[in-house]
Amino acid sequence: MNLTKKQKSAIIGMILGDGYLQKTGSRNARLRLEHQADHYNYLLWKAKILPKFFQGKPKILKRIHPITKKTYSYVRHQSNASPYFGKMRALFYPNGKKTIPRNLKELLRDEIGFAVWYYDDGYYYQRDQCFYLYLGKISREEATLASDTVRKNFHLSNSILDKKNKGFALYFPRTEKEKIKKIVEKYAVPVMAYKIPS
Repeated sequence: MNLTKKQKSAIIGMILGDGYLQKTGSRNARLRLEHQADHYNYLLWKAKILPKFFQGKPKILKRIHPITKKTYSYVRHQSNASPYFGKMRALFYPNGKKTIPRNLKELLRDEIGFAVWYYDDGYYYQRDQCFYLYLGKISREEATLASDTVRKNFHLSNSILDKKNKGFALYFPRTEKEKIKKIVEKYAVPVMAYKIPS
């Protein structure tokens, strides 16, 4: 599978964010992308980056929340099964649980990867003009790998915050505002514009 540097980095951003790699056989896996229904066009944008993997259109599905019992809609798109995704699954899910691999610096090198990751798990706090990138319930060592990768490859100063029940997050002060804005605006998706400072 001949993938460009940009495509490879976008895949890493998707895996770090909301993507899930589902095992299909001993060597293959597929990439499942899910978002709330009103982010349909964002999911479509992601799929268009990888036309060899994603065919057809995303599906709109309904789910009942186990606690509130409310029904809500979400959109899902699944890639073809591929040995490339099988290789990525072995790297990111060595024991069945998503982890941040030690070689993340080598994997996440193109800005599109950071933009996708930020769109999935990032948050702009308007009042303080700062940014958060939520990492979930990972180890402090993995959070440090993420922090170092973003600092070295994208020259973004950040610190690690322990958000207790929410897991770790990277915090970017207002000094990084224009740098983050410049990266993310290169890959503008209208429905995700709320994540970019005006």
